[in-house]
Amino acid sequence: MVTTQDRMDHPGERPGDDPIRLLAIRETPLSLDEVFAAVGDRSAGGTALFVGTVRDHDGGAGVEGLGYSSHPTAEAELRRVAEKVVADFPVRALAAVHRVGDLAVGDLAVVVAVACPHRAEAFAACRRLIDDLKHDVPLWKHQTFSDGTEEWVGA
Repeated sequence: MVTTQDRMDHPGERPGDDPIRLLAIRETPLSLDEVFAAVGDRSAGGTALFVGTVRDHDGGAGVEGLGYSSHPTAEAELRRVAEKVVADFPVRALAAVHRVGDLAVGDLAVVVAVACPHRAEAFAACRRLIDDLKHDVPLWKHQTFSDGTEEWVGA
């Protein structure tokens, strides 16, 4: 667990600053620049960014497109996931956005970023953020395959 004293040991971090800078579930296209800008912090020596895109295949079948939907509590659950990452790592800044609606192959589905004092912490915190987001946030994927079949994932 990261304490206030841990944050004070690193210049540039002011007590009370909320390192969670951007959280959203949105229907509009996602921006790498927006997420990267949100986690800019002078006290961070490492920033890790993960981008999830719609791929053209899954399980050996061609994917034509997909749609994401979310439960009304998805943003609140995303905040809970982010707060846990902040509690467990020396996070200076954190951002996470996930797309809902219809997406085409190549579209950005999720972008998360974490800035920490050092790269190892940033990598670990970013991995935890995306893994917990995918596991805990109520988002469901509906895939449409090239052969006309469909599949729900996460439902």
